[in-house]
Amino acid sequence: MSTWLWILIVIVACGISALVASLVVRKQDCNKVNYMMDALEDRETNFRFSKNSAINRALNRYRSIFERQTMHDEAKSWNKLFRVMTHEIMNTITPIASLSDALSKDSSLDTKAGLETISTSSKELIHFVESYRCFTRMTPPVRKTLLVDELIDRVIHLHSGKASEQGITLSYEALAPDLMIYADESQLMQVFNNLITNATQAHATQIRITADINSEEQTIIYVINNGKAIPMQKMEEIFVPFYTTKANGSGIGLSLSRQIMMRHNGMLNLVQSDQHSTVFSLVFK
Repeated sequence: MSTWLWILIVIVACGISALVASLVVRKQDCNKVNYMMDALEDRETNFRFSKNSAINRALNRYRSIFERQTMHDEAKSWNKLFRVMTHEIMNTITPIASLSDALSKDSSLDTKAGLETISTSSKELIHFVESYRCFTRMTPPVRKTLLVDELIDRVIHLHSGKASEQGITLSYEALAPDLMIYADESQLMQVFNNLITNATQAHATQIRITADINSEEQTIIYVINNGKAIPMQKMEEIFVPFYTTKANGSGIGLSLSRQIMMRHNGMLNLVQSDQHSTVFSLVFK
């Protein structure tokens, strides 16, 4: 065998070896990226790639950025929560303290009326605490396979009577066949109940629910209504626990609904709200 043939064989072998090594490294890098994305979807950041390579350094940097952003978002959410809770508690306690002090000093005041006011304010504070307990003691979801069509049919059947009385058209359209999700039915019913109730209170005359598969092969359900739009300045606040613009609202409906979706590894988002429609999306990953 000639020398040149041996050289050619060696070159080809080296090329094949380099190609195989490159494919192996590429597969490992793809696995790392998939692992990181799965972890970040679950909001886990307690991982780090130790090998000193360009891809590892890039992934570790992205993890650090995500971690800092998550901490910032959590701090912002807690600040909003404390602000709202402080506002609610002070609004209830201040008149109780003021009225109690006035009754003790001025015998001419109507004691019975004053005590009734104190009682009403105390009950409002108890209701607020009960709402907080409900929000913080949510049970983990008990999941099973659900057909989306059957789930939404039950939702519509539950609300159709009251909706008809109020002149509201409630409809459903499946944009993809045989959609299935793995979820806790009772908790999802609570989410849909909250969204439909909010739409009703916003004076909607049409509530449409659609279900489809998005570009990432995720099941996505839209709840659309033509009620009063949510003001732009309020859109960031509606998911804050105990924030409400309603006189008798508890302020936990949307925040509780989002928590339920997050416990299902999904998300509840406000997609749009304008003079045409208000659209919420439920994404199941």
